Amino acid sequence: MYRAIAGLARGTSRLQVLREKAPASTAPAISILTKSAAPVSTTSRARLIRNRSSFEPLARQFHSSMACRLDQAVSDRYMALDQGGAALVTYVWIDGTGEGLRSKTRTVASTPKSPHELPVWNFDGSSTGQATGHDSDVYLKPVALFKDPFVVSGGDNQLVMCETLDKHGNPHETNNRHACAAAMEAASAHAPWFGIEQEFTLLDVDLHPLGWPKQGFPGPQGPYYCGVGANRVFGRQVMDCHYKACLYSGIKMGGTNVEVMPGQFEYQVGPCEGTSMGDQLWIARYIMERVAEEFGVVVSLDPKPIPGDWNGAGAHCNFSTKEMRGEGGMDVIMAAIAQLEKTHDRHIQRYDPKGGKDNARRLTGRHETAPIDRFSSGVAHRGASIRIPRQCSKDGRGYLEDRRPSSNCDPYSVTDALIRTCLLKNWD
Repeated sequence: MYRAIAGLARGTSRLQVLREKAPASTAPAISILTKSAAPVSTTSRARLIRNRSSFEPLARQFHSSMACRLDQAVSDRYMALDQGGAALVTYVWIDGTGEGLRSKTRTVASTPKSPHELPVWNFDGSSTGQATGHDSDVYLKPVALFKDPFVVSGGDNQLVMCETLDKHGNPHETNNRHACAAAMEAASAHAPWFGIEQEFTLLDVDLHPLGWPKQGFPGPQGPYYCGVGANRVFGRQVMDCHYKACLYSGIKMGGTNVEVMPGQFEYQVGPCEGTSMGDQLWIARYIMERVAEEFGVVVSLDPKPIPGDWNGAGAHCNFSTKEMRGEGGMDVIMAAIAQLEKTHDRHIQRYDPKGGKDNARRLTGRHETAPIDRFSSGVAHRGASIRIPRQCSKDGRGYLEDRRPSSNCDPYSVTDALIRTCLLKNWD
């Protein structure tokens, strides 16, 4: 039985599970094993692009090292110590790959009530693919606060989602939130709502899908979706702990379910209005990574983690406006779909961090997807680009589901594109 599954079986309590941690020398490599790097031009950003096989020896070292077993019960003794009225605030940001997350923590005198109370901070952009070594400082601008579910004793600690700014204080080239915020402000009269269904795959630390035989494959897809039982579901504790941690933090979690491919899961965030969709999904992803750390498993957002007759992973985006939700809303929905057809190629470019190359492996016309080069729509049609839920069709109003975004998409880019196509009719 795999070491990670054995850890899960011992229970979900932080006081019970022995977790495997990477040695300091291997942790940076392990953290990006399943990340796909975006096209880059600077030398520092190029360092993030690695051949996956070059890290596999490090993964095996991580997996087998007995020295990296840490007892969480020992850690909890220190985590419970009083902080003397101070608060720990963990700044979270998106790195130069466009899909990886980074974080660091600072002490503030008291618990902030708003992100605007927190100081602008900085980090070494040459180590995240966002700057060169001779001009390395990149600024962090706090934009959205959440309760910290990991250090819950001793003080009122916080997570804060941040935008990245360049040395002049302008939005960094990797900052997609700024443009998204401008689009949301311009369209605010329409009260746009979003809900994103985030699919992900759990891997053992050797990067093999969790619960899969080490040699060969599990049985074909069919019994795993929303399944029950140890022979169908591998890693439910990770999903359940993530769910509770997100609710504690203030994330609008809509629900969770086990997905079609074994080892694959989904959680839903929303409905959220405006930029809060991106803020909440990115923090939910951060929380998932941290929860998985504690169980000694790896989270993959690769849109097609296993080639062949296996489902990929998406981030289906549900979208509506107050006009769509009102009487006669179906006419508004159909008009939006007509606009989306005209801009299909532009959306494909915005729906994964490699300009469509990641999604090309997933959007094949099979496994509940539409072909990447053909736009389609339909009621209750999971093989279409845009699905209209049957209940919405029956009610004559509601929302549409854009099934094209990849699991590793930037939700700021996805929601920004929907607003510019359907409401602003302007991509400038």
